[in-house]
Order: sequence, then C-alpha cells, then structure tokens
Amino acid sequence: MASPLPLLLAALLGVLCGAALIPEPEVTVEVKHRPFLCQRKSKNGDLLLVHYSGTLGGSGAAFHSTYKDNNGQPVWFTLGIKEVILGWDKGMQGMCIGEKRVLTVPPSLGYGKEGKGKIPPDSTLIFDVEIMDIRNGPRSHESFQEMDLNDDWKLSKEEVKVYLKKEFERHGTEVNDTHHDVLVEDIFDKEDEDSDGFISAREFTYQHDEL
Repeated sequence: MASPLPLLLAALLGVLCGAALIPEPEVTVEVKHRPFLCQRKSKNGDLLLVHYSGTLGGSGAAFHSTYKDNNGQPVWFTLGIKEVILGWDKGMQGMCIGEKRVLTVPPSLGYGKEGKGKIPPDSTLIFDVEIMDIRNGPRSHESFQEMDLNDDWKLSKEEVKVYLKKEFERHGTEVNDTHHDVLVEDIFDKEDEDSDGFISAREFTYQHDEL
C-alpha cells in the first residue's frame, strides 16, 4: 500500500497553489450615466472635481455625502497617487465629465481592518460618484510636456527655472533670479534620483511644492 504522505503533500500543494491563484479583490463598477459626448477621460495624474455619497454595504447606512456634509460643494483630488482610497484610484479611471458611477469597494481597497470614523472595520463601501470637472494635475503628462520645452522627455534645470518664473509671474509674485536658482537646486536635489542633471518622465511622479 502506498504511503499516504506523498498524497497528503500533493493535496497540500494543490491547496496552496489554489490559494495563490485567488484573484485580488477588485472594485465593482456600475455606470449609471455616461454623456454622449466625452472629450476627455480621467487618468492617473488628473485633478478631478467629484460629488459623491457613501454608504455601508449591507446596512446601507450613510457615512458621508458632499451634497449634505460639505456645504453642498464637490471635492477636488488627484487621481492615482493614493490621495484617496485605492478603491477610488481604481474605480474612477476612464470617466467622462458628467459621468455617474456606483463603486462597490471591498474592505482591502477601502479602510481595511482599521475602519475610519463612521466606517467600521472590514466594511464594504458603496459610493455614488459623479465627476463634475477634469483638469491637468500637477504631475500629469500634459504638465510635463508643458515644461519639456525641447520635447526630449526630460527636464533640465533651465526648463524648470523657466516654468517657475512663469508660475510666479502668473500669480503676481516678483521674480528673483537668485531665489529661483536656489529653488531649482532644491528641486533637483530631491527629484533627480539618478543625479544625471535631469528630471526624467519617470522621476516626475508626485507633487513637489514648487512645481
């Protein structure tokens, strides 16, 4: 009679392999309304203006609404940089201005085992969301291309300095060359990861106060 040990090991291996193949939890997206004309779709790096109502899965209890709890004002956030819960970063991709969705967010993509405020631990969250506006974010491809004057997909110190001058002038602030030189050096110290004297498109990821 064959030893049961190899059979047990094979069964255990099958269970472990099966567990490894279990897909990660995802956001369930239901599109309630999409405008006929959609000139732009949301993507990582965009600034989104959003109205939303949030309820708890199961009980349906409301925990927050911009229509009621925010003086009726929508909120701005930058998509894809973990400024909001991961369920929003995933579930609000490719949306049009005026589009409405219902996002069902599992706990692992929401507030997890800790919960937050009115949200108990391990809560599934239901969001009714509507995008009111989409704008170029501080770290969008459009912003990078605006700064990249010679289209070589990297930013030189001179290109960053030109951009800073334009931003200061746009806000009515006096332009001081010495001050800008210091700012540029500080930016490159923090953002030029490979110290090659340029900020590449890859290094141009998260918002810096001066940019």
